[in-house]
Amino acid sequence: VYSAGLRRSELLNLTPQDINSETMSIRIMGKGKKCRYSLLSPKLLEELRHYFREYRPQKWLFEGETPGEQYSASALVKVLKEAAHRAGIKHRVHVHMLRHSFATHLLEQGTDLHTIQELLGHNDIKTTTIYLHVSSAHKAKIPNPLDTLDNS
Repeated sequence: VYSAGLRRSELLNLTPQDINSETMSIRIMGKGKKCRYSLLSPKLLEELRHYFREYRPQKWLFEGETPGEQYSASALVKVLKEAAHRAGIKHRVHVHMLRHSFATHLLEQGTDLHTIQELLGHNDIKTTTIYLHVSSAHKAKIPNPLDTLDNS
């Protein structure tokens, strides 16, 4: 979810064919059956290769206990809560927080808003701007334009 800025339903609807290691992209069927592409991290690709070898998914990228059965939203939420607990996170976590973090971290790394809009599958740029807030720590690192002027 975090690595590609996916919605919960988009993750659950991925198929093995949606992963393209040649273009390092993930094909996503978003809201309204709109197709878009997002980033495929080399780290995630390596994890997916291990996953494929162990679980051999048939229809869905992430399947339930029965082969060919789609992984459930409730199981995904349970896995996320367990991961948060293991990480020592005390507050409630939601799947959508990972999507929000993906967008925020891209912005903080200098990715332009229109690219983030495209990666998230938003029709309207206003929807993208709602996600994006710049952290105080990031603001503190931004040089003041006055300090960058050459006074010589």
